[in-house]
Amino acid sequence: MGRLIKYLLILIVLGAIALVAYAYIGPFLGADFSPPQEEVRERVILNAD
Repeated sequence: MGRLIKYLLILIVLGAIALVAYAYIGPFLGADFSPPQEEVRERVILNAD
């Protein structure tokens, strides 16, 4: 049972390292992580009575 937990923790650590590596290397591979940019205008009504 201890061996299973050990392998599971190793797998989680390797997955986290792979995720961080993909976040850094992804833009070079063609992945675009930037959000879509658009201008948003909303009226603001102030109660200055």
